[in-house]
Amino acid sequence: MIRIQRVELRRVRLPLVHEFRTSSHAKRELEHILVAFTDADGVTGWGEIASPSGPFYSAETVESCWAVARDHLEPIVLRTEWEHPAELAAAMAKVRGNQFARAGFDMAAWALWSLREEVPLAKALGGTRQRVEAGVSLGIEPSLDDLLAQVSLRVSEGYRRIKLKIAPGWDVVPVRAVRAAFPAIPLHVDANGAYPADERDVFRRLDGEGLLMIEQPFAPRAFFAHAELQESLETPICLDESIEELDDLVTAMVLKAGRVLNLKVSRMGGLTPAVRAHDMAVALGVPVWCGGMHEFGVGRAANVALSSLPGFTLPSDVSGSDKYYARDVTTEPIVCDDGFVTVPEVSGMGWTPDMSFLEECTIARI
Repeated sequence: MIRIQRVELRRVRLPLVHEFRTSSHAKRELEHILVAFTDADGVTGWGEIASPSGPFYSAETVESCWAVARDHLEPIVLRTEWEHPAELAAAMAKVRGNQFARAGFDMAAWALWSLREEVPLAKALGGTRQRVEAGVSLGIEPSLDDLLAQVSLRVSEGYRRIKLKIAPGWDVVPVRAVRAAFPAIPLHVDANGAYPADERDVFRRLDGEGLLMIEQPFAPRAFFAHAELQESLETPICLDESIEELDDLVTAMVLKAGRVLNLKVSRMGGLTPAVRAHDMAVALGVPVWCGGMHEFGVGRAANVALSSLPGFTLPSDVSGSDKYYARDVTTEPIVCDDGFVTVPEVSGMGWTPDMSFLEECTIARI
């Protein structure tokens, strides 16, 4: 049995190399919470709570995650004995919602367990790939020229799919400009739920642009609106914010609210539920890809491991560290080479936190 002896929480802040703007807000720096579990044998596993600072993507924030981690999750972890991470995840499930906070703790449990078992995290999760196909996500830029420059840069770096953030007033024109300049690149758009549920015209116009998918047009709970829109489009709709629990996935599939699933470790509460969602999607014949939250190297390593599972048949948001950070929190950055990230074959996550650098960018610690 495993008993965690010590839990450490670090609030870590890193500047972005390029401002990232979505339909709701802009980011110039990110603050995430790193979680470390240490057991009685001195083995330490790391996780990352990659929540946004403000309540725009979801209701969770760094402040809310800090409080929930400190006051509710940490006591559960310190008093629970477990043999497999799924058992600890079940104990933490009594904390309702708060998926981002639980995800960081679940991630640390898997990292520690895979180190103890001396297996790569990817293999522990059921991964089968030696490398994963990487796409890249681009924010809303000040001008079309700026956007085209960003797309050109990422295409030259070999990324296999480009995702464009869209919002009312920044949708059809930029998409058509990118498509005209790069007619062959796999392209999809992400609205982050910015459009009213009765909007149809924008998406009908985008339907003819040869997109891989249209991600989250409407608000998270608008399952019926997504189903009605999907029925009228050839382009697959992909749900992101809508899928926080496995029951959400069942609802979406029964209603035919989308044909593609974005799985995020953070949004679903950790690797344990994300693997279950993957298995369910595979059984239902739904294509899956891994979305990201601009994770630091710890969370990005977990995404790479998850993306090695067989159901991830579309390029995932596992772009290299240099897309976001001049220096990442791991001793070695995550590297995307010609559109692929290599899955580590060593035990654990495969990337190790750089403790000296963490000391420099940690702003609070428990």
